[in-house]
Amino acid sequence: MATTRLLLVRHGETTLSAEDRFAGSTNVALSDRGREQAAHLGERLAVEKVVAIYSSPLDRTMETARLVGKPHDLHPVPEPGLKEIDHGRWEQMTRREVETNFGDEYATWETDPYTFAPAGGESGLAVAARALPAIRGIIVRHQGETVVLVSHKATIRLVLASMLGIDARGYRDRLDLAPASLSVLDCKDTVRARLMLYNDTAHYANWPRRATGSLSKWW
Repeated sequence: MATTRLLLVRHGETTLSAEDRFAGSTNVALSDRGREQAAHLGERLAVEKVVAIYSSPLDRTMETARLVGKPHDLHPVPEPGLKEIDHGRWEQMTRREVETNFGDEYATWETDPYTFAPAGGESGLAVAARALPAIRGIIVRHQGETVVLVSHKATIRLVLASMLGIDARGYRDRLDLAPASLSVLDCKDTVRARLMLYNDTAHYANWPRRATGSLSKWW
């Protein structure tokens, strides 16, 4: 069976991501720097034979997808399954604010963000449950082709952990993902996948960034 190549792209930087706030379901736009990052990625991928671009329907991902797809004259197809995790009542708050206002809830989530969800939000498991069927459908539709998937930090990490058989309970602290980063997943079918590239930002950064807070007290 021919290999399907998934180019997994995190959206570019936003004001809220720069401030390190929980902004999963918040519909925030790209910052000027985020647009520049996405445009550079589009230039990098211009030589690839991309046949389609699927994107989370949020503004920051759709704009990133349009910038990445511009050299190919491709318009992004909205895919709700690729949306970011919903943090419920934590949305738009900093980690410190969440710890202060919802200390017990945050402590439980830090221990197990995969099966536990804050009030009104989603668990990592819930995100994987909607994202994986969406990606399965894309692989089936594009056997042997190269497609771009523009999504979000938590969603991409959860998808990769699930498809590669990695323990997803540690996805937040063990896997980082920079804005407008590129990861490449080659899929022989809907269950056999190999990670070929992860969290690459060579199109706009000369050196990998150092670990920062990233809404985790450990970093």
